Amino acid sequence: MRVQRVFVYLISAAVLLAVMLLCACVGSVSIPLRDTLSVILQALRGLPVQEGVAQSIILNVRMPRVINVALMGASLSLCGAAMQGLLRNPLAEGSTLGVSSGASLGAVLALAFGLSFPGAAYAGTMMMAMVFAFLSLLLILSLAYALDRSLATQSIILIGMIFSMFASSIMTLILSFAGEKVRSITFWTMGSLSGTQYSHARILGTALLVCGGVILAHARELNAFAIGEENARHIGVHVKRVKLLILVTVSVLIGVCVSIGGTISFVGLVMPHMARMVVGPNHQRLLPASLFSGAIFMLLADLVARTLLSPIELPIGVVTSLVGAVAFVILFYRTRKGR
Repeated sequence: MRVQRVFVYLISAAVLLAVMLLCACVGSVSIPLRDTLSVILQALRGLPVQEGVAQSIILNVRMPRVINVALMGASLSLCGAAMQGLLRNPLAEGSTLGVSSGASLGAVLALAFGLSFPGAAYAGTMMMAMVFAFLSLLLILSLAYALDRSLATQSIILIGMIFSMFASSIMTLILSFAGEKVRSITFWTMGSLSGTQYSHARILGTALLVCGGVILAHARELNAFAIGEENARHIGVHVKRVKLLILVTVSVLIGVCVSIGGTISFVGLVMPHMARMVVGPNHQRLLPASLFSGAIFMLLADLVARTLLSPIELPIGVVTSLVGAVAFVILFYRTRKGR
């Protein structure tokens, strides 16, 4: 069984690398596969790369974006899988629960009022996004618990939708006073990784390594939550500590993602369901599968956003919402029909 799991991971990694290479080759200016591989391998080996248009496009434009898109998709999908397991809620995800809206509100406040820290241009935006993401999640769960102590799916989703509308209205109010920053903030709220750099990839990679490591290390606890919090407590799980740790971790990771790429919906909702259909509900297999599937989906969505109406670029959040909404309806229909 372990050998089979390693084989599946190797296949997933190979597919991910192939999709990343495809995204590096294809764009408004198509570059042959051989040239793309040559430039990337030379850069990885530390060898001098000949100056040219293709080299500049690959190393300075496409590869930073491809890496950031893959890390973003993996992070959002992993967060969705963790929240669905923790809350025993198949509709749980940053956007449906209002966490992404809260993070967006914090980031928009930072962008509109120029909140920053000396020597760290994105620190203010990230800090506000992380803090507002966590506070939003606490508020939503507290209100849902006050209304329905069983924390039923309908209650959480309803409160999340109400909070999302409230956060959107606050963001609209802020935009009305944002002046010349309106256009950039509006495009950012639709989700875009255009112009991201290697520095963003280092931040995303570090956040995914730390937060993702915490989530993956608690895969067994998430399996225990699937049978109920009371049963998890009886088998030795420290329910409150584990729940708070995962909620904080998810909020931090979503906050970092939102501060860099804006609000990108449905990745964390649909991709864990897709992965669950392939590897099953065991979180020891589901969480890694969600990482790979989320990264691959985001890469393909970004490729569509860049090339569908070239040279016009669509916000990636629009593409993921359209594809994710259709996929979610199909999944929901099949699930209900199966029952």
